[in-house]
Amino acid sequence: MDDVARLAGVSKMTVSNVVNNRAGVSEPTRRRVREVIAVSGYRLNLSARTLKSGRTGVIGLAVPEVDRPYFGMLAARVIEDAARRGFHVAIEQTGAAIAGEVEAIAQSHNLQFDGLILSAVQLDPRQHLVSDGSVPIVMLGERDFGAAFDHVAMPNEEGTRAATEHLINRGCRRIAFVAGDELTGVNVVASRHRGYAAALAERGLEADPGLLVTSPVMTLESGRTAVHRLVGAGIAFDGVVAVTDTVAQGVLRGLADHGIGAPDQVRVVGFDNIPESKYLVPSLTTVAPDHGWMAEMAVRLVIERMADPSRPAAEYVAPFDIIARESTR
Repeated sequence: MDDVARLAGVSKMTVSNVVNNRAGVSEPTRRRVREVIAVSGYRLNLSARTLKSGRTGVIGLAVPEVDRPYFGMLAARVIEDAARRGFHVAIEQTGAAIAGEVEAIAQSHNLQFDGLILSAVQLDPRQHLVSDGSVPIVMLGERDFGAAFDHVAMPNEEGTRAATEHLINRGCRRIAFVAGDELTGVNVVASRHRGYAAALAERGLEADPGLLVTSPVMTLESGRTAVHRLVGAGIAFDGVVAVTDTVAQGVLRGLADHGIGAPDQVRVVGFDNIPESKYLVPSLTTVAPDHGWMAEMAVRLVIERMADPSRPAAEYVAPFDIIARESTR
């Protein structure tokens, strides 16, 4: 590091700030230091740094499925915010299973991560011994984590209520809800279904059981199949609230299969505001949680927990907007 500092004409602290991706270094200086690093062959000794600081500079991110658009978007935001704070991110897939989620926590200990952000689907800390507290953990998802972990939650119920009200305000009276099949307990589907049902009740509309279409999976095909089931059963509907944007894309495809126009005959709302949604034809109206806020909050809470392991656990719910596009106009 002394050699790099001398060759680049900067201080040793500046070199340290560059290799650890810290703020406070101008871009020309950062480029000059990196060029010297490349030419000189300097490599950071991670083992020595870990021994000295007790930190590896790595935060784990465990998500159910890496090939889903939402989780890819979340990972990109977490990586970006962690980098601004001088951390790298290691990503792991849990398969939305308890075993995978428990294994992600175990691996964060084994690999000596400085912290872990875990998007939990099945894990219940009251039923599973998941951590000894040595690695700071921030939970994402809809489980009830009590006071055991810091928690950053989606506005699932509030967002879906607003999405349903959006359709009602545009004249829809027979609104279908297309979702997964876990309609009880503490989970994303149940929370979003509660928001849908609450909006109907508040506006005096009947919650027709025939308008509730569920599937064990939440995919493009499950959205398409849901429309086929509604049409095949002869159930009239003029609006659809889909549990995710991915499912909503399948719903639009299903409507097209039957020659049903959106939004002229059926209006459709999704949830997540994944990037693809604004490029569909019609472009998709969606509940848009502030993903940047969620990523920043999760990284911040991990780092704060590193500094103060004894502080009380905190819970935050992300803000959101309804992005009105062509599918409801």
